[in-house]
Amino acid sequence: MTGRLIVISGPSGVGKGTVIAEILRRRPDIWLSVSTTTRVPRPGEQDGREYFFVSEEKFTEIIENRGFLEWARYAGNLYGTQRDPVAQRKSVGTSVLLEIDLAGARQIRRNDPDALLVFISPPDEEELERRLLGRGTESSYVARDRLARAKDEIAASGEFDRVLVNSEVSATADELLAWCESSGA
Repeated sequence: MTGRLIVISGPSGVGKGTVIAEILRRRPDIWLSVSTTTRVPRPGEQDGREYFFVSEEKFTEIIENRGFLEWARYAGNLYGTQRDPVAQRKSVGTSVLLEIDLAGARQIRRNDPDALLVFISPPDEEELERRLLGRGTESSYVARDRLARAKDEIAASGEFDRVLVNSEVSATADELLAWCESSGA
C-alpha cells in the first residue's frame, strides 16, 4: 500500500500551521514533511523541527542534484520539499502532509497527480490582515507584501481539489480529515 500526499496551501497568516497541528494531534499516523529554507530562523524555531535552515549555496546544490520534489522563491527566500524523505514514507504506506505555497502546489500537481491538494482560505481579507499583522514576526513591509500576494493566491484557489475557509480551527480540521479519509489518506 502506498501512502497519499496531502498538500496544504494558502496565504501566509491564514492558520495553516494551526490546522495542521490539530490534524497531527488527531492523526499521528500522518507524517508532516519538514521543508528546507534559506530564510533566517524566527525566535524559538529549531533546525529540523519547523524547517531545515540552509544557506542559499546549499539549497542550490540540492536543486542541481534534483533533490527537491518542489521548490520556490517566496518573500525573498527559497523553500523546498526534499524528495527522498517523502518517497520513503509513502512507499511504506504512510500518508504525507506538506505545507507549501501556490507555486509548490502547482509543481506537486504536475509531479504527483494523485496528490490531494487543499487550499486553506481566510474568512475574509480583513481577518487575514489582522492575523498576519498580529503575528509580529516580520516587518510591516514584508507583511504588506504577503497580503498583496494573498490576493493572487486566493484567486488561484480553484486549482485545488478542496477549498476550506478557516473560520474555526476545529471545524476546518474536521472537514479536512473527513475529506482525506474518504479519499484514502
